[in-house]
Amino acid sequence: MQISKYSAPEFDPYGDNAAGGDDEGWLAPTADGPLEATLQVPGSKSLTNRELVLAALADGPGMLRAPLFSRDSELMIEGLTNLGVAIERVPGEGAFGPDLRIAPAEELLGSTSVDTGLAGTVMRFLPPVAALALGPTTFDGDPHARTRPMGGIIAGLQALGVDLDDDGRGTLPFTVHGTGSVTGGELEIDASASSQFVSGLLLSAPRFERGLVLRHVGERVPSRPHIDMTVAALRARGVEVDDSEDGVWRVAPGPIRALDIAIEPDLSNAEPFLAAAVVTGGRVTVTGWPAATTQVGALLAEYLPAFGASVDVQGDRFTVQGPADGIRGVDLHLPEAGELVPNLVAIAALATTPSRFSGIGHIRHHETDRIAALANELNALGGRVRETEDGLEIDPAPLTGGPWKAYADHRMATSGAIVGLAVPGVVVDDIGTTSKTLPQFPELWRELLA
Repeated sequence: MQISKYSAPEFDPYGDNAAGGDDEGWLAPTADGPLEATLQVPGSKSLTNRELVLAALADGPGMLRAPLFSRDSELMIEGLTNLGVAIERVPGEGAFGPDLRIAPAEELLGSTSVDTGLAGTVMRFLPPVAALALGPTTFDGDPHARTRPMGGIIAGLQALGVDLDDDGRGTLPFTVHGTGSVTGGELEIDASASSQFVSGLLLSAPRFERGLVLRHVGERVPSRPHIDMTVAALRARGVEVDDSEDGVWRVAPGPIRALDIAIEPDLSNAEPFLAAAVVTGGRVTVTGWPAATTQVGALLAEYLPAFGASVDVQGDRFTVQGPADGIRGVDLHLPEAGELVPNLVAIAALATTPSRFSGIGHIRHHETDRIAALANELNALGGRVRETEDGLEIDPAPLTGGPWKAYADHRMATSGAIVGLAVPGVVVDDIGTTSKTLPQFPELWRELLA
């Protein structure tokens, strides 16, 4: 089956298609046999929000083609617009919405507020931009946003001399009192809780008077591919970045080149559809797969075969064939790929042999405590899942239908959908939370099973 292109409506993060559930929940469809489908997915959230920031700070107008339109990207657009950046939607050739024309402000202006929602990229990428604006900018978001780690950005900006008032909380809400410039220079932060602390500072660093020499002083940096993505995006715009020393990033001051950029499809958002092939023993192809990418979703080519699936890449077509003789358990160490974990755990919960996931302690600080949430929801369906210090252990167990809480977390919602492919009666309480990065998920999922 070829899934048709889905044309998304203009997304309103506060409207009917925003994150939210209903009283009855969403009954996850169950597959009655191997699925076979070909589909495309919208643009990468990680790339869209990085390129929006860089385009807003560039030396002239630029274009983003086939960007993602989701709650996270709309909140980034709104935040940059509040700071004085002109962002216009223009007709484009993408299947999921218009292109974006971005005209940087001659002078960024504060005296405004930014709603971060639950978007880590917004709450961590825009405070350094607000420090370059003239006037105060207040940041706040959804209730759970106030529990997400922010120390690396808050302490980092304060150490650079930025007046940031958080009443000593180290979390949202806070106010950045921008003066129109940031001196920059040498800085040490602990980015153990989130790679976005590093990316957020690097994205604005070329506009700091002295650039930035950023040193990580914690035990580890999770999700390093996301930092590599940031570095690659900066270099593509002519910014000099030296990351040759482990845990140190040197960004030279200078202009950020304006570009016309096409956004790659979101490979992490493709994951649940490819997982459907594994779970059902079917065959699913995602088109538009980039030949080279910094997206962490590219690692699915390594992880899905561990379950017994096979992967075939022909041009821009990435195909997964599920195993014919049942899903194998896995032993995966995934410090680089935390965002892929919930859907991989959903597959493992349906395996015939035990699984172990390690190196993922940092995902306790994502949209929710994903380790605890996955254990709670799978065990509530009859699973045998144990939390470890930095991961999960899963023993095979027959699952039964029942409620599945999404915890306002898009990855938890799609994990429930994956389990529901093989377990009748799984009811996701808030499938609308997928609007955070993929508003079209329910429609695409229904078409997958049509």
